Amino acid sequence: MGSSSNSVGRWVTRVTTLAFGRRPAQTGFAAEPEPRSIGSAERGQHLVDGVILFGGYHAAAGEMALWDIPPPHPDFLAEAHGFGWLDDLAALGSPAAQRRARGWTQDWIDRYGLATSGPGQEADLTGRRILRCIHHAGFLDLGRNGAAGSKAFRALHRQAQMLARRWKTAPPGLARFEALAGLLYAGIYLPGRRSLIGKALSGIATECRTVIDAEGAIASRNPEELMEIFALLGWSQEALGQTDRPVPADLAAAMVRVAPVLRSLRHADGGLARFQDGDRGEEGRLDQVLAVLRARRSPLPPLPMGYARLAARRTTVIVDAASPPSGRAAITAHASTAAIEVTSGRRPLIVSCGSGKPFGPKWHQASRASASHSVLSLDGASSSRFRKGKAGLTELTGPARITEIRHAINPRVTELHVTHDGWLLTHGLVVGRRLALSHDGRHLAGTDALVSDGPVARKRFDEFLTRFLLSGIAFTIRFHLHPDVDVAMEGAANQVILTLKSGEVWILAASSTAKLTIEPSVYLEKGRLGHRSSMQVVLAAEARSFDTRIDWTLAKAQDTPLAIRDVDGDDPPPRR
Repeated sequence: MGSSSNSVGRWVTRVTTLAFGRRPAQTGFAAEPEPRSIGSAERGQHLVDGVILFGGYHAAAGEMALWDIPPPHPDFLAEAHGFGWLDDLAALGSPAAQRRARGWTQDWIDRYGLATSGPGQEADLTGRRILRCIHHAGFLDLGRNGAAGSKAFRALHRQAQMLARRWKTAPPGLARFEALAGLLYAGIYLPGRRSLIGKALSGIATECRTVIDAEGAIASRNPEELMEIFALLGWSQEALGQTDRPVPADLAAAMVRVAPVLRSLRHADGGLARFQDGDRGEEGRLDQVLAVLRARRSPLPPLPMGYARLAARRTTVIVDAASPPSGRAAITAHASTAAIEVTSGRRPLIVSCGSGKPFGPKWHQASRASASHSVLSLDGASSSRFRKGKAGLTELTGPARITEIRHAINPRVTELHVTHDGWLLTHGLVVGRRLALSHDGRHLAGTDALVSDGPVARKRFDEFLTRFLLSGIAFTIRFHLHPDVDVAMEGAANQVILTLKSGEVWILAASSTAKLTIEPSVYLEKGRLGHRSSMQVVLAAEARSFDTRIDWTLAKAQDTPLAIRDVDGDDPPPRR
């Protein structure tokens, strides 16, 4: 019996040594952590109230512990174990939010902190969790003495040790950057873990070279994902200031490449263009990292990550001017080729519906269709096709290819002409969109054209009409409006009045060959418990010949009456 007990004791000692090194895990940080990740106080209040939306799935927690809630979907569980909710509770910062944050964190440590497998042990979730726990160490009071503090640090050390072995299992892109940033933080802030710093920096340098291309773009073309990667690199650079290690050249160079791309993809209100499954970005996160970079402003690239920017005075127009992403990103790609977003000052005007991913699979799929973007849709079909792929995931296939693009800045206007072949094989038609923004930002002229050019294309167009006994192919041009925009029909035919919250008035008018209607729409915004109702202006027509064109204009009729009205209420002042 005694021999058996000694064997068990030696086995426990060996496991502990393998997990934590020769010395027991220490309580306390090697350097003073600073809160860097930013959350939403509104989401934090929802969490305090027990209303939870994780991974597109709702759960009413009440007083139930987070980890006792039956997860409605694996995505719900993943978001819970990623600890992103800590950002939101810390942003709220109330005593109730702090109690909830400490309770959920301590409960996680008790249940999962020393586990080596099971829920939440994926490399990216582990990295994300370590980052949040260290960022919000003061809010969580992780440095406290006693059994709870000791257990918290043993859990952090155990997580770091596992992450050092598993970070390569995270998918390339944002997930792997999260794993590596968490590993770097563990090496910097946990006593006795400095050996992890070199491993993390080597991995980050490799990812910067392979994931971020020479123009500062990533394969998914998701502006928000690029911003999140940029933030992780910025946090890593800041954290290295706690050590005597220099910032790796590959990391620094990647940040210099990415910064002008992100600046180009921001509207006048400071939010990112919401294309390819991305949202506006967490408030203040991009400004925070750009301030740390302290780099001289580089010229804005002409087509950053495949997007075109037309900007004049208070008006910005951002256009998806490239083919949708393929490969791994095809399962989240949107059929948004040639779609536009328009912002005046700090007020979004023409928008995309946004990513439906936070609201579940059905919303996610609907948000990816061309009809959910401010662009032309033909015969009820998206410009790129969707099909069920591996593991039941819907992939975008047969993506619309850009066949021509011209971007020119003239003394009086900034022009863009983009053409794609999204319906060439099916209908014998290519789509062209021409945009011209005046130098004062008060007038945007557009032309959408459906053209069948060449004998092969024209034969296909005629065959399509004959096969379906059609006199013309129906198409629509949609302009989705931000929920804060009021829309009303004008007395004149085929034009509507758009009134912004600031008091600005715009008029959207179209040629008489299209029928103009106002219809319901939705605005999908990350962090909200449900979609917001909005409206859309729809131009409907038919392609009856080899060349069909619809002209439209968006013109400012009235400026903001008083400048102060654009910054009043609960809204923060515009960023510059």
